[in-house]
Order: sequence, then C-alpha cells, then structure tokens
Amino acid sequence: MTAQNIRVFLVDDHPTMLWGLERLIEGAGPRMAVAGTASSFDEAQARVPQMTADVVVLDMDLGGRSSLELMPFIRERSAAQILVLTGVREQATLDQAMLSGARGVLNKAAPAQQVLDAIEAVHRGEVWLEGKDLGRVFSQLLQGQGAAAQPAQPKAPHAPHDRLTARERRVVACVVAQSGGSNAALADRLCIAEHTLRNHLSTIYQKLGVRNRLELYVYAVKHQLGEV
Repeated sequence: MTAQNIRVFLVDDHPTMLWGLERLIEGAGPRMAVAGTASSFDEAQARVPQMTADVVVLDMDLGGRSSLELMPFIRERSAAQILVLTGVREQATLDQAMLSGARGVLNKAAPAQQVLDAIEAVHRGEVWLEGKDLGRVFSQLLQGQGAAAQPAQPKAPHAPHDRLTARERRVVACVVAQSGGSNAALADRLCIAEHTLRNHLSTIYQKLGVRNRLELYVYAVKHQLGEV
C-alpha cells in the first residue's frame, strides 16, 4: 500500500460477495487496497481493533446478527468511516444505520463503479445517501437532539461557534444550503479549491466538536448558522 491508497476493510458473510468485493477493490488500485476481510460478526469484532483501514464496507445482516450492534464497536476502536452495502430494504433499518454512525448506505444491486464512488465519498467525509433520504435522516437527527420541539435559545456567550471566522461561517452556511452536495460542488459554489474546502472543514469540525458534514449540518441547523 502507498500513502495514497484508500484502505478498505470488507465485512460480508456471503463468500461470493466478499470475493467479488475484494476483486473490485484490487482492480481499482492504486487508489484503493484491501486492508482485510471478515466473514462473520464475531470475526469482524475480533479483527476491528487490529485493523488499519480508512473505510469499512459493512453488510447489514451478518449470519442473522444485525450490524447495527457492530457499528458503535467500530466507531469506538477505529477512525474508519463506515459504508453499509446491503440487500436490506427496510427503510427504518437503513435510517438507523445512518443514525448509528454509518456515513453511507448503498444497495448491493448498485453498479460496481457506484460502489467505488461511494467508498471514495465517505473517505472524503461526505455522506452517501440518496437525495430523497437525506431530509428524513437529518430530521430524525434533529428530533433526537430536541431541536424540533424546543424554541431557539439565546446564543451562549462562549458557544463553540463563536470561534468561527467569517470565512468559516460562510462555509457552514453553504453546507446547510447544499446538504446533499459533494465537496467539489461546495468548493465550486464558494469559489475555492476542493483541498482548501477540506482544510476549512477540518478546522470547523475541530472547533465545533463534530466529526463530519452530517454532524456539522445538524449542529448548524440547531444553532441557526445557516445564514451569513
């Protein structure tokens, strides 16, 4: 592996699917490489603490056990982003995957190139979710934080977002306005380079105590940071 590889850890209990994913990732080299595999819930749980991966591609159903139970374990022990690749179609289950820490959900029937695109997107910190599902998931996140039912509160004198610069506030406002847009689209709207946008987002995440654009969106809406 080189420093440029996206290291992908694959978890699926279907041998044929796991084999196919390995071939797909290997064929996408040098931009991606397989960092390891697991074919069961218990095997994944055993290997996660030792794995070195940027993205975990995770099947939702592992031998009758839901991967929803595995996601908090992965998040506590790894900085890897989680992409759910599943045949499950129950919308409530897929929404719960996002609420449990996944950064993307993709059906196993998706074309191979779409799988690779999704891996790259979640690796960049973007959310991979169909546009029709974004609003519903964001709404559930906000309701979980009590934002929908509570009136707006006066801004605290030392709130984390008080530390944002004017430029960073403009970036946050753009994230709110283009919640489902790619980093490239946001950078284009802000008239800056994509790597400059990523640098701004990293600083904003650190200042606000969030980890990705999904959590940034929720924070921004809750604290009314959608306008500059």
